[in-house]
Amino acid sequence: MRGFLPIFKREFRSYFDTPVAYVFIVIFLVLNGVFTFYVGGFYDRGLADLGPFFEFHPWLYMFLIPAISMRLWSEERKAGTIELMLTLPISLSASVFGKFFAAWCFTVVALLGTVPIWLTVNYLGQPDNTVIAASYLGSILMAGGFLSIGSCVSALTKNQVIAFVTSFMICLVFNLSGFPMVLDVFASWAPQSIVDVIASFSFLTHFDSIQKGVIDLRDIIFFASLIIFWLYLNVIAIEVNKSN
Repeated sequence: MRGFLPIFKREFRSYFDTPVAYVFIVIFLVLNGVFTFYVGGFYDRGLADLGPFFEFHPWLYMFLIPAISMRLWSEERKAGTIELMLTLPISLSASVFGKFFAAWCFTVVALLGTVPIWLTVNYLGQPDNTVIAASYLGSILMAGGFLSIGSCVSALTKNQVIAFVTSFMICLVFNLSGFPMVLDVFASWAPQSIVDVIASFSFLTHFDSIQKGVIDLRDIIFFASLIIFWLYLNVIAIEVNKSN
């Protein structure tokens, strides 16, 4: 991991060197507000919780996270700077993890911008703040999972549009694998063990568990393993395609 910190600092700073970061944060906050207070029927529910807020995160991330990750490596490949990066006294794994954690921290910064919604709920009622804190943790872990997929896909192509679309489709598969409608289709003919395996790969399944305030070690291991697996594939993808 030699050289991780310089890569992380450079990448994280680069997000705020252009208006793109601020535009993304504004869009993220606006969409969260719309989904929470209007689409989610926050006031109509009559409950002091953030269920409608977190309910849409898997679907919101499915669109927005690929928009962040699509540039991580495809931009380096298109500009030809990836060859220069690989000649520096920095390990490839440090570059991969540095870029990933910079994007992840940027996502967390955007998510922290939603804290006023949490404060609003506390002003209106007496929510279970432990459950809300657990839901924030689950949201951060899920964002990391989406980012690791997008980072790996970005390393496979020079075209950011292709990286975005491919990442979106893979993330969609991970979401839909736990969607009740999909599970019902398999449950109609497949053994319950197969249905459980399919559901176990779903972001929805693991996030819903954390969202209820139950921090199960299995859910943490799932997201951590997913991130490590896709980042490992990220390193392999760069090694294979570095001469292309």
